Amino acid sequence: MLSHMTISNFAIVKNLEFELKSGMTTITGETGAGKSIAIDALGLCLGDRAEASMVRPNEDKAELSAAFSLKNNQAARRWLEDNELVDGEECILRRVITKEGRSRGFINGSPVPASQQKSLGQLLINIHGQHAHQQLMRPDYQQQMLDQYAGHHLLMDKTRQAYQNWRQTNNELKRLTQHREKNEAQKQLIQYQVKELHDLALGEDEYSEIEEEHRRLSNSGELALSSQTALSILYDNDDGNALQLLQMASQQVVSLGEYDNSLSGIPQMLEDAIIQVQEASQELRGYLDNLDMDPQRLVYLEERIAKILSLARKHYVMPNELFQKHQDLLKELEQLDCSDERLEELAELVENKRQVFLATAEKLSKSRHRYAKELDKKISCSMHELSMEHGIFKIDVQNDAEGMLSPLGFDTITFLVSTNPGQPLQPLGKVASGGELSRISLAIQVITAQKIETPSLIFDEVDVGISGPTAAIVGKMLRTLGNSTQVMCVTHLPQVAGCGHQQMFVAKKSTKGQTETSMCPLNDDARVAELARLLGGSEITDCTLANAKELLIAA
Repeated sequence: MLSHMTISNFAIVKNLEFELKSGMTTITGETGAGKSIAIDALGLCLGDRAEASMVRPNEDKAELSAAFSLKNNQAARRWLEDNELVDGEECILRRVITKEGRSRGFINGSPVPASQQKSLGQLLINIHGQHAHQQLMRPDYQQQMLDQYAGHHLLMDKTRQAYQNWRQTNNELKRLTQHREKNEAQKQLIQYQVKELHDLALGEDEYSEIEEEHRRLSNSGELALSSQTALSILYDNDDGNALQLLQMASQQVVSLGEYDNSLSGIPQMLEDAIIQVQEASQELRGYLDNLDMDPQRLVYLEERIAKILSLARKHYVMPNELFQKHQDLLKELEQLDCSDERLEELAELVENKRQVFLATAEKLSKSRHRYAKELDKKISCSMHELSMEHGIFKIDVQNDAEGMLSPLGFDTITFLVSTNPGQPLQPLGKVASGGELSRISLAIQVITAQKIETPSLIFDEVDVGISGPTAAIVGKMLRTLGNSTQVMCVTHLPQVAGCGHQQMFVAKKSTKGQTETSMCPLNDDARVAELARLLGGSEITDCTLANAKELLIAA
């Protein structure tokens, strides 16, 4: 509940401070006195846009603050706790605006952005402006009012979340589809490259092996000649070879150890050398017997090496890296094939999430239909009370699961009305006259306000275009609403003003070229005088005073 406001250097207000009570408070005053200034100031505390022109002329800054009692407002308390801004049982919203147009916002003394003030403000107070009937022409506002009245916030949250889940998955599917289309040419290229490498069928270490074999075959003549020469020197030459020389040397030194112990190891060393020469000769003979001199094999190896070198150049790798390149291309191709599988999975997932969204949106639609029927009856009855005896109000809820889907579901909301017998139901703005539109708007606002959870409601001259008996009914509606909710109503109608539990008077005065606005509560006698002024204009008579007293008694 709004309990206290302070306004300094705002528009034509120098300093203004006032307290507010529960119930219905009416605010009256002369035309141009600034009856709506307090509401404008409150709007700034709730995060409305600030402008330099709002600062009182010749002043450096404007300061505005609004204090709210948090009693019975658990939603606002939770918001403050979540944002670590709670400070006892009261919440103070403050706004400072400089003459240059800069502004700063505060919640319980802590600086915050205007967006946070606006977020909290929605839990503290709801303002119905005098141009609300213009907003009622908009389909989105009509849907908003129906949803506020229905109070199915959890269902709306589920619908919004289901929509986001579906859209996110659908967007991923679109991105992957586009990516796949772009990479289709790349996939075809990789498939061609993989086929070439498959046909080559290169083993992991094959290039090193065939390179070695090619080097051996291409030098087989020199290998055979050199090996034969070495074998002859070591063993085969009958005119003298290394083995014979070693054996002769061994015979010469075999007995030397008997004369000098330092030479005792030489015979064994020569014996070992003889064995080594014999083994080397055997190895060379075996090598010569098995030496491959196949020219066809050499041709094959040269052709295979040429293919390997050609593909290696094509892929910009070394020949011994071509096998790994083949494996890399296979993995890349596999990933592209996996993308196709992922596309199928995503397409199925998108459809599943779409069905979840449609099922949730269907529940939301049914809830809207239910509360639309409830509002149809209540608003039609209020129209009858507001001198529209033949008025019929209907909320048309059209759902189209195949049409435009949104986070709010798939419903299209249209307020329809008929004000005269035999007149078909048509959209609100096409049927109602200005006065009828004001009354219908007021009926909608009063009835929907009963279901809004904010503990304070402000009606800013919503009774424009209403007079006489209808105004009295409007006053009673607002007073009834004030029995359960704090209601503030800026009005120029005595029938509405007299229905308030209390009344505030706004006055404007000019001294020394300066204009100031003040607002003060009225006692019973002052209320009678103010109601008489509203009834009779500038001339107050005994008759208007009597009528004013009757209004208060009737209220």
